[in-house]
Amino acid sequence: MTVRREFKEPARCRPDLVIGREELFTAARDQLTRGGSVLLHGPAGIGKSTVLRALAADYGDAARTVLRCSATESESHLPFLALADLFGLVLDEISDKLPAAQRTALESALTGRGESTLQRDGLALRLAVLSALRALAASGPVLLVADDLQWLDSASAELLGFAARRLGDTRVQLLCAVRTEGQEYDRHLRASPPDTLAVRLSPLSRAQVSALLDHRGYTALPRSTVREIHRTSGGNPLFALELGRALGENATPPRPGEPLPVPTSLRALVLSRLDMLSDDARRTLLVASAGARPTLALLHAAGRENAEAETAQAAALGLLTTEPEGPAVRFAHPLISAALYAEAPAQERRAAHAALSTAASDPIERARNLALATTGTDPEVAARLAEAAALARDRGAPTVAASLGLLAARHTPPDGTPAPDDRRLQAAEDAITAGEVDLARDIAREVLTRATVPAERIRAWEVVIEAAGQSLGEVDAVFPQALADAGDDPRLLALVHYRLAWRKLIVEGDFAEARQEAAHTAELAARGGDRRTELFALSFQASTEILMGHPLAPTTIKRALKEPQDPYVACHHNGAGMARFRWLLMSDQLPEARSTITALLREVRRRGMVESEVHFQRFLADTELRSGHCGRALDLARESLRLARDSGIGLGASAMLTSLAEASGGDVDRALVLAREATDRAEEDGDQMYLSRALAALGYAQLVAGDAAGAVGSLRRVRELEQGLGITDPARGRWHGDLADALVRVGEPGEAQDVIDVTREHALRLGRESVLAVLDRSEAMVRAALGDHEAALSRLTSVQDRLAKLGYGLEEARAAFAQARLRALQPGPGPGPTSYDEAARLFRRCRALPWLRQVEVAAAEGAPETVAAVPQQALSSDALEGLASMERQVAALVMEGATNREIAARLFISVKTVEATLTRVYRKLGIRSRVDIVRLAAGRHAK
Repeated sequence: MTVRREFKEPARCRPDLVIGREELFTAARDQLTRGGSVLLHGPAGIGKSTVLRALAADYGDAARTVLRCSATESESHLPFLALADLFGLVLDEISDKLPAAQRTALESALTGRGESTLQRDGLALRLAVLSALRALAASGPVLLVADDLQWLDSASAELLGFAARRLGDTRVQLLCAVRTEGQEYDRHLRASPPDTLAVRLSPLSRAQVSALLDHRGYTALPRSTVREIHRTSGGNPLFALELGRALGENATPPRPGEPLPVPTSLRALVLSRLDMLSDDARRTLLVASAGARPTLALLHAAGRENAEAETAQAAALGLLTTEPEGPAVRFAHPLISAALYAEAPAQERRAAHAALSTAASDPIERARNLALATTGTDPEVAARLAEAAALARDRGAPTVAASLGLLAARHTPPDGTPAPDDRRLQAAEDAITAGEVDLARDIAREVLTRATVPAERIRAWEVVIEAAGQSLGEVDAVFPQALADAGDDPRLLALVHYRLAWRKLIVEGDFAEARQEAAHTAELAARGGDRRTELFALSFQASTEILMGHPLAPTTIKRALKEPQDPYVACHHNGAGMARFRWLLMSDQLPEARSTITALLREVRRRGMVESEVHFQRFLADTELRSGHCGRALDLARESLRLARDSGIGLGASAMLTSLAEASGGDVDRALVLAREATDRAEEDGDQMYLSRALAALGYAQLVAGDAAGAVGSLRRVRELEQGLGITDPARGRWHGDLADALVRVGEPGEAQDVIDVTREHALRLGRESVLAVLDRSEAMVRAALGDHEAALSRLTSVQDRLAKLGYGLEEARAAFAQARLRALQPGPGPGPTSYDEAARLFRRCRALPWLRQVEVAAAEGAPETVAAVPQQALSSDALEGLASMERQVAALVMEGATNREIAARLFISVKTVEATLTRVYRKLGIRSRVDIVRLAAGRHAK
């Protein structure tokens, strides 16, 4: 029997839960599955009830009886109310199973017909609740779901606590939620069964808040606004949704530098204690809420003479947190500051900002407060704001610079110099640097509605194109307009043609055309005296030449590195430093590549260049992965992906690299998910260049997962794409050896050898030593598949030494693993326990956990007693001639009586691949079993 009360789960509950709560949900669900109880706790609005309902819906079907209650503050004074909610509907089922005294006490408490109290009937009631739960559990598992334990009436709380502590092995589990701050859940835990797991719900990250807002339909909010919602809400999902709703209903967005509008519902929630403050204390808190980093000294300088006493009063009411060892004045929650500011009249806000504009010691903070204290245009205020924006830019705070730039534009007179739109475009460029692409695009589009000067329009078009990121196909209509605006000015034309070069590469996938367009851009920029654009164009030309395997790549890199240099271009992810790093990485100079990318990453972090940081963190992870530092690579890749998700920049590329890192050193299933995400994103964006990289990552993950057929399908597509793109340097994606290995595993050694031969020609021409070593390893696998094990082993020994000298730790370990597997196939006694020790040692050194697990499985499985070359003859029956090569080989070995494990060892494939191949054989031949294969081969069809 399942008792369901008013807790009908909303349809949207489960989707909300998985946003940021996946690990927490899994841990709680596992605890319930083990037979334990769960106590969810955390502050108001953090999502406890949502998780509680989802867990109850997910696990409730496992229980015969589900008892539910949900307390409220207004009813917490009513005795036994929660008890009535829990047992009211099952009283008839259990009453005759209780002793008379207990039944009378319980019925009296639940129905109100009598005057049962804990003082008079305490023991009988306590035992009655315990007996009732045991009686229900005798018929099947019981799940007790209780929300808002903090409002449980004291009588019910006492009775449930008594029973919970004495349930023992009784099949009764508790799933409860309670509002707490800090560690206050202890008393509720003491009233729970001994095996209860306490789970605290933490604030959501910015990316999770963004996903939650999107899920609820608030999809038009700029990234900068989402960031402010996250800051103001403190990651509290209820607060974030309320702020999002208020913004969605507000036709006028907040001005730059102003806090978000706080809806009345949240003001009442967080400011209920504000009326207990004195007027002076309230004004002091308003000044603190208007400041960026309020301290007691700042409040004194702003004219709040009694700041110590007034902040102490606020702290006593829970509005501020005490900082005994620091001077900072901190609000207990960011929402309190926002609500206090929103509640204040506009005149009082301006007065607070005016006081801070002279009291603050930082020039940026003084300028910001001066702007918010001033109404209308004011050239002097605008100039101070522009100076503060430049200072923020130099400090590596482009987000702050963008905000100050917009304030400067608002206070600049229409006929001012620089013009308001000049300052807006500078703010848009700062927003691009900070990764605030939505804000940048909106500013540029607004400027384009009124701009008439060609240079100004081209500058705005650049921002629009840059904001599109990898989705350049979405702004195709921009290019003809921009070319028309540029006219015959070489400087302006260079800016447009540089963007066209990127379009040739990303949208059309034509490296040769992209290279020519970049070279043309460099010539135009040189004629127009625009050194920055010339350097960007040369860097882009060098990068395309590197990937194409073009012989002029080293010469173009030298041109891009020639003085005079531009500091911004030098550290940009599309600059010469990046081109040089790519050359070093592809030329097997791993230590120098690592030091180069590390220096670039350090510089862009100093400058606050978020987009470049996302890319450089990923490239550093790639360098570590090639070096065989899989654990370090995985940490860097995950951080890059987190940053990409937070900023909305480079998501596909970061997912691709994280997939490679997961498949090498983490979770293969996660690697497959990320690779497919990267593939879908590249296809959605029409990004041909990254589509091949994403598919290569998918193929590698499939290979590690044991899905050789899937890997072949993905990597064949990579081969087709890169042939169409004109990419000939095999060091770019390094997928060729994986394709050859996968082809061997599915029984296509001939095609594998073709891949090796074509790739080797390009690798020899370009001097790609590590690629050549990997190809030799793959060729050894081809030889082994054809039965020439001695030649294969001889080549693998050389390969392992070469890869070790080049510093490719993971590839070295893979070569050692291949040797171990081949040695296990040699005639004679089965392999001993130490046969795979060298491979295991090398994979362990790399922290390549998925590969290490493969070694352990191979060592445990051993090898067949006899070994034969892969059978090359077709089966005798004409009915089997329609099978593919691998299918015929597997069928031939089945006919010989080989087991699946023996077939896997002899064909150098996984057992899973054998099983999948046999399934296809059965389907094609219309048979059901291995016995039918033998009968069919002998000409006796099974009926």
